[in-house]
Amino acid sequence: MLKLVKELCALPGVSSSEDAVRAFLMERAAPFADEMRVDAMGSLIVFKRGKKPTGNKLMLAAHMDEVGLIIRSITEEGYLKFDAIGGINRRVLLGKAVEIGPNKVKGVIGLKAYHLVSREEEKTVPKLETFYIDIGAKNKAKAEKLVSVGDCGVFVSDCVEFGAGMLKAKALDDRIGCAVMLKLLEEELPLDCTFVFTVQEEVGTRGAFGAAFSVTPELALILETTTAADLPGVEGHQKVCSPGKGPVIPFMDNGSVADRGLFELLRDTAEENGIPWQTKHYIAGGNDASAVQRSKAGVRTVTLSAAVRYLHAPASVASIQDMEQILKLTRHFLKAVADRV
Repeated sequence: MLKLVKELCALPGVSSSEDAVRAFLMERAAPFADEMRVDAMGSLIVFKRGKKPTGNKLMLAAHMDEVGLIIRSITEEGYLKFDAIGGINRRVLLGKAVEIGPNKVKGVIGLKAYHLVSREEEKTVPKLETFYIDIGAKNKAKAEKLVSVGDCGVFVSDCVEFGAGMLKAKALDDRIGCAVMLKLLEEELPLDCTFVFTVQEEVGTRGAFGAAFSVTPELALILETTTAADLPGVEGHQKVCSPGKGPVIPFMDNGSVADRGLFELLRDTAEENGIPWQTKHYIAGGNDASAVQRSKAGVRTVTLSAAVRYLHAPASVASIQDMEQILKLTRHFLKAVADRV
């Protein structure tokens, strides 16, 4: 599981440019899939038969894409101006290494020199339009030979194990969910399952909406990550969840409310199998569940997440044990669903 997460996190997959991730997933899923296709949006849909023939009743989903940057203009001096793809905290951008476009052009995010910053400017977070990417080009003409307007930029970040079983990497959101689904595809399943690796979740759950209309499931399990905020200076009531304390089973977020029956089934399954679990103690975030839940006549949905610190940053942190526990809980949940349908 850990090796797979590392391999997935190393791939570039900014929203709308998930090609490398999709190609990897297709290669790994093909030997175990009964059916596999890519929809118009680019989501990968994989169907695998289980012991109990249930057709498209159950869908599992995780998104392939990650937050990143998109080039909007090139200055006369050869610097790249950009916008964000997905929700990125501007405070973490300065000095970060990036790769731009299909040629993986190296760059560094820059900002006005500190000695030119006024006292008033020191009190505020710089606006996105004041940042730029330095690719070492001498001028605009030289830069245009390397990159184009519309190219996507991905953060460069090593995947490192550290501390008490923690993993630091970019794109843990949501390569953890993708890894869980790949591992399940390798196993014998208790019922038919449709696995959907969605695109463009970070820019409005766009891929999941089309995929849910295509699959038309009755039940859906969204495998995700969620912000932790278990940090110094954060009041107890603002701490959402904590890495290392088990899978997160949220009853609600800013986009959806979990189906009560599926929430209780997931919770009870965790407790019956000795799997530690937690819920979100602060209503925040959202994911593909919001789109899937509202497709066609409606879908009963529930989410299972990994608690992640520094979500949507060039370096996020999660518990390796939590990843294994999510896989284990999902495996038991599928058996519980099979017993009831």
